[in-house]
Amino acid sequence: MAEPRVEAVLFDIDGTLITTGGAGAVAWRRAFEELHGKGVDIREVTESGMVDTEVGSTALRGLLGRDPDGRELAAAMGRYLRHLPEAVAESDGYRVMPGIEALLDRLVDTGHLLGLTTGNVEAAAHIKLSRGGLNRFFAFGGYGSDAMDRVGLTKCALDRARVVSGGTVQPERCISVGDTPRDVAAGHGAGIRVVGVATGNYGADELSAAGAEWVLETVEDGFPV
Repeated sequence: MAEPRVEAVLFDIDGTLITTGGAGAVAWRRAFEELHGKGVDIREVTESGMVDTEVGSTALRGLLGRDPDGRELAAAMGRYLRHLPEAVAESDGYRVMPGIEALLDRLVDTGHLLGLTTGNVEAAAHIKLSRGGLNRFFAFGGYGSDAMDRVGLTKCALDRARVVSGGTVQPERCISVGDTPRDVAAGHGAGIRVVGVATGNYGADELSAAGAEWVLETVEDGFPV
């Protein structure tokens, strides 16, 4: 039996569409320094693919020696978003991943609906994409501000795909693209197939072991749509 035709493609951001060159870590460190007088390098205490609320909570837990309360997490998130535009703008390591812009242009030309599925809260997602000029491609998304886990935010993205398409796009006609095992698990948890791309912190073997239906070194390497 033939697989359903793909009508919508959902993309992760960090490590998949772009790398900020560590700008997110810089913004978080500045936020913690302002609020608590001590910085935290989130790259040392968190894992790729976490949602932003989990990143903030984990870093604060290590900094405070206890679970943060809601006000503390909200304060950290607010300061992080305040610092993120400058951190992204000044990052020497910011770049759009190989083949991404050409792929997005091609998918738009072939009538595919494009969305985001990312652990970034919505504001952070668009700040990060803005420097690379990529916001213009995405009609909807599921964000770390929609759910506390990757499966939940991916389901939010699928709900929005149905809305944006006028109710015509169903989950079986969607795929997601990500660079971490968490991205693979999120897509499968939401009931969709996943393209794993080895442009982040995980290799092709690790993405294949996580169960991605397709595994590519970059999206230039035979993207399946």
